[in-house]
Amino acid sequence: MTRPFDHEALWTKAKLFLNRAMDDDSRSFDERALWAALALELLAKAALARVSPLLIAEPNEEGTNLLIATGLVKGDARFTSVRAKTLMARCHKAFKPFDQSEAMKIINGRNEYLHSSGAGFMAIPPQAWWPKYWAQAAILITALDRDLGELVGSDREPVVVKHLEQNAKNFEQRAEALLERAKQRRQQWLDGSLPAKVAAEWKTGQYLSATMAHSEAADCPACGSTGLLEGDEVVNEEIHYPSALSYAGEEPEGDYWGDGSVTLTIAADYFSCPGCQLVLNSYELLKQVGLNIDFDVEGDIDQYIGQEPEYGND
Repeated sequence: MTRPFDHEALWTKAKLFLNRAMDDDSRSFDERALWAALALELLAKAALARVSPLLIAEPNEEGTNLLIATGLVKGDARFTSVRAKTLMARCHKAFKPFDQSEAMKIINGRNEYLHSSGAGFMAIPPQAWWPKYWAQAAILITALDRDLGELVGSDREPVVVKHLEQNAKNFEQRAEALLERAKQRRQQWLDGSLPAKVAAEWKTGQYLSATMAHSEAADCPACGSTGLLEGDEVVNEEIHYPSALSYAGEEPEGDYWGDGSVTLTIAADYFSCPGCQLVLNSYELLKQVGLNIDFDVEGDIDQYIGQEPEYGND
C-alpha cells in the first residue's frame, strides 16, 4: 500500500490531474483550471514531502500524524496533511522564488469554484490564467529536481513553454529557482541532511554532462565549484598562420603548418556542476546567471590546410 505522504505517489497523482487539465477538447476552462489547481497543491505536497514528510503532516494533540510521517506508527491510522495555505507558505519560504500570494489566488479560485456561487476561475481570462499558473508550477517542478517534460509529456511540453514565455520574468524566475535549489541541495549534502532518496540520485560530472562537441571548465554560479560549459555550434574561426606565410604569400610546403593553429569560438548552450548538481540547459539561462555565452577552444589545423589566407587588403 502506498504511503499517503510518499512524494513519488503525490507526483504521479499530480501528473494524472494535469493530464485532465490539459484536455482542451473535452473539458471547459473552469473544469481544466480546477484539475490544475488540485495538481498545484499535490506538487507543493510532493516538493515538501521529498524533503521530509513532517512538512506536510497536520499536527494534532496525540501526534498521530507526525508519528505516521516518521514511520513510527503504521496500520490503519489516518494521515491528515496541512491546509493548502500552510503548504503554499512553506513552499514560499523553502523554494524561492515561489510566490505564496500568486499560488493562493489559484487555490482561492478553486475554493470559490467549489464552495460558493462566485465566478471562481472565470474571473481571469484563460490566456492570462495559464501563464500565471505555470510560473508557480515550474518552480515546484524545479524543487523536485524534475523536468517539465516529465510532468506533462514531451508532446504537451511546447504548450506549457509557450505559456511560460508570455511571462516577462520567465527566465529570471527559472534561473533563480535553479540557483536556489542548487545552493539548498549543496548545503544539505555538506550538512549530511540530504534525504536518502535524493542522495541516491546524485550524479557525477560524467552523467550530468550533455556530451556536446566542445567544452571548457567554468565556475559554478551557485556554489563556486568547477563545472562544465558546453556547446556544439562554431560561431567563429580564427586561423593563426605560420610565420613563413607572413612574407611568402603562398601556400607553404612540407611541415610549415606545424607552427599554425586555429581558434574556434563556440556558442555555449549548457552548463552542469557536479558540486551542487546545477544544470542550465539553454543560452537564455546561461546569460541570466552571468556565465559566458561563448568560449574559445583549439581546433584541428589540418582541417584548414589548403584554405586561402586572408590578408585584409580590401
